[in-house]
Amino acid sequence: MKLNAKIPAGPIEQKWTKQKFNYKLVNPSNRRKYNIIVVGSGLAGASAAASLGELGYNVHVFTYHESPRRAHSIAAQGGINAPKNYSNDGDSVYRLFYDTIKGGDYRSREGNVYRLAEVSGSIIDQCVAQGVPFARDYAGYLDNRSFGGAQLARTFYARGQTGQQLLLGAYSALSRQIKAGTVKLYARREMLDLVVIEGQARGIVARNLVNGRMESYAADAVVLATGGYSNAFYLSTNAKASNATAIWRAHKKGALFGNPCFTQIHPTCIPLTGSYQSKLTLMSESLRNDGRIWVPKKKGDTRKANDIPESERDYYLERMYPSFGNLVPRDVASRRAKEICDKGMGVGETKLAVYLDLADAIKRLGKNVIAERYGNLCDMYKLITAEDPYEVPMRIYPAVHYTMGGLWVDYDLMATVPGLFVIGEANFSDHGANRLGASALMQGLADGYFVLPYTMGNYLGGTKFKPVDTKHTAFQQSETKITEMIKKFLSIKGKRTVDEFHIALGKILWDYVGMARNKAGLKKALEMIPKLRGEFWRDVNVVGSGNELNAELEKAGRVADYFELSELMALDALHREESCGGHFREEYQTEEGEAKRNDKAFSYVAAWEYAGPNKKPILNKEPLKFEYVIPSQRSYK
Repeated sequence: MKLNAKIPAGPIEQKWTKQKFNYKLVNPSNRRKYNIIVVGSGLAGASAAASLGELGYNVHVFTYHESPRRAHSIAAQGGINAPKNYSNDGDSVYRLFYDTIKGGDYRSREGNVYRLAEVSGSIIDQCVAQGVPFARDYAGYLDNRSFGGAQLARTFYARGQTGQQLLLGAYSALSRQIKAGTVKLYARREMLDLVVIEGQARGIVARNLVNGRMESYAADAVVLATGGYSNAFYLSTNAKASNATAIWRAHKKGALFGNPCFTQIHPTCIPLTGSYQSKLTLMSESLRNDGRIWVPKKKGDTRKANDIPESERDYYLERMYPSFGNLVPRDVASRRAKEICDKGMGVGETKLAVYLDLADAIKRLGKNVIAERYGNLCDMYKLITAEDPYEVPMRIYPAVHYTMGGLWVDYDLMATVPGLFVIGEANFSDHGANRLGASALMQGLADGYFVLPYTMGNYLGGTKFKPVDTKHTAFQQSETKITEMIKKFLSIKGKRTVDEFHIALGKILWDYVGMARNKAGLKKALEMIPKLRGEFWRDVNVVGSGNELNAELEKAGRVADYFELSELMALDALHREESCGGHFREEYQTEEGEAKRNDKAFSYVAAWEYAGPNKKPILNKEPLKFEYVIPSQRSYK
């Protein structure tokens, strides 16, 4: 398959402006004739649905929650990037573009990333108009703080609950359209298949999670805004309900999957404390603004943190990266923490932790200032660990957080299935091999508020549609296929729970496809995953029935998809014989232990095509061209 990213020609500063003018338009009175399905109600989905509804389209929004406010976007803590330069410290659209390309280790498209930086300032204006309570300085202006991968302050924030406040803003806009009748909300529905008719995405089949019924919905276009797939690892910072089923089922209907091995490890999470845990808790990267990261210089030092004098502490990020210090990008900070702990310098009972210490900031600024900036984070840490971070350093360790991979999309955010648009973390994104902190919220809202409304109009205005309803055989075939899968789950009657299999799969991924990978480990994972998947289909025990609320049945379908996706992740990681960003192959590193790219051989997006059950996926390549930011060895020293 020949991939066409559809990047417009011309100077990078003019690409999006010219493209918008060249797009086809839909007359306002004709928009009500089109039906659009949006799956997912987080920042990307809610903003897209609200914007499309405001334009006058008939929008149908699906969420497996009882309310859009439960979307995982609420968990984002630290902030959202925009180059407003309110801090007057040298920021610009071009600098945000540059930092994002560099932070992604030169594995993202220049055209997409520049557009993201270009529209990001409008997000802040939109959200302020919605009443989002961004932090303000003493003079009343919007405040900014720094995040990893940048040497300036461009991150807007609402204490440590930025995602929640932004989602409430998007939810208010969505609710307005629901009341106006342009948007219809379908709660407690899970998309289980994409319906493709004559090569076009024309609807979905969803399961009503309350009564178990299959429901089909037809439309002229489908938008997937269902987030990432970090929960394949079982333990991640994602909400337990977050899953990959929507994008994976779409992949099996013809949508290529881009860069599946690019997963992000977040450096500041509360460490794992026992085998009973079902998820990990994020501590915002914003803490690295004021928190200093260190470990004892002496190996095996068992003294309490406050008993270790300054001279016997190793502030290793400040030592290794004097220019950026504790604000190096996430992939760098995560690898260094792992390296330190692997050398036996870790702290806490498990020794898989390092300290994040607010003591210097409290001494310099006062406890009240730190509480204003991070109070809810400190409260959350204390509730979970029974330790007061105002009095003793936090213990942190890297954890699986975000996925840069996802369904491949072109400049218009459309997948390789015409009429299927993928936005936010569900697509292979604008972040390359590593996402800079505070850029997830930026991308989700940019896609939903300021990109998709244009590209959707272009598609609808330039496409002829045959009348289609849910009586079409394609919908019936999808419903039959899903029903048969459900019957199969319920008929196995094995001895092991879904969670047991998910935990075992997660361990394989973390051990061999996690923070560091190597050829031998990836090959081992590719042997272990199919074997475990076979055991799953022979020995899983899914209780209950299919015609009722059944959380175990929901999990079974999601884990079945994780097995297939995990194999693709390992295959993608094995084929990419280089290190870049979050993809760290131990065989390919510099003498200083940094990621070593191979631009000559791997400067492309790996877009995988589904070839059928038990068949090897087909690799398609989209070459990456750099005209404005010349790839070089990343340095944060």
